[in-house]
Amino acid sequence: MTAKYALPAILACTCCCAMTPALADDPAQLVLHDGFDGTDFAPTGHLYYRDNFEQEAGKVEFQSDVKRNGTGALKLSVKPFCPPGKANCSERAEIWEKTKYRVPYNQGVWYGFAVKFADPIPAGDHRYLIAQWKREIGPKAKGDFSPFLALRLNNGKLFATVETNYVAPAKTEISDGPKACGDNETPVWFRPDTNQMRALVATDGSWSKEDGKEFTGCTSAITVTDHGNKLPSPDSGWIDFAIYSKPGPDGSGHIELFANDKWIVTVKGHIGHADKGLGKNQYFKFGPYRAADTTDWTLYYDDFRRSPRCADVLAAGSLCPMK
Repeated sequence: MTAKYALPAILACTCCCAMTPALADDPAQLVLHDGFDGTDFAPTGHLYYRDNFEQEAGKVEFQSDVKRNGTGALKLSVKPFCPPGKANCSERAEIWEKTKYRVPYNQGVWYGFAVKFADPIPAGDHRYLIAQWKREIGPKAKGDFSPFLALRLNNGKLFATVETNYVAPAKTEISDGPKACGDNETPVWFRPDTNQMRALVATDGSWSKEDGKEFTGCTSAITVTDHGNKLPSPDSGWIDFAIYSKPGPDGSGHIELFANDKWIVTVKGHIGHADKGLGKNQYFKFGPYRAADTTDWTLYYDDFRRSPRCADVLAAGSLCPMK
């Protein structure tokens, strides 16, 4: 079934934004879209493929054999590339938002995109990401900052995590394995040595406690409202995400996660990082990213969109939590 969005309005609004100085000065008000129907990134999407060492493992193809809407979709793949023994090496084929059009870190914005896993789907206990949201990192920042929101794959299962600065629990409740958390608490992986902690906020239907073995603590600094739907399984075909992203390391963060027009979770509380030297903007990137591995991995992407309004991004606009 083909999802339909208000694309005429999106494209018209995008053109207006490009010509209106007041809107051009506020990237958060731009409405962006790229259906990947041409031979290069569309000017209405403000996306690009970053050229660096890790991305040399990747390949970008504008193709028409596998698509969700329109005449084409993006094929992104990574191959084994990291030299043996090279520490902290990763292999990526990620598409980035252009710097000029990034949204301020303290503002909320809606993102949408569709992804399809090509066979074979990685099934190992390994680090795989398909999309991530981060804060800009300035030259004076110290540390390696994880994405404040990430869609991940491990053991062939899809899950989502939220990262923030370390917030010490009210009492020591760290166990040797996955922990069942109480009401208004969220499973978390505490990492005080890096001033970070990672919360598990959504999983697919096949998830087990063993899959989340690193989430050995609980936190009330991040709360998750479950709307009764699981993430789709990676082998279910096209998965269309609609996500509201508003970091708030001070506790004002807010994330909404939809998949295939189903409301998955609402996440509120401490979201993102506030360390010295970090930049003023958030940014989104999507595509296969993994620690060094020994096999090829391919994903297809279609229907990228971004807007300050939910209805421009979520096909089932009646479900929008903020009108």
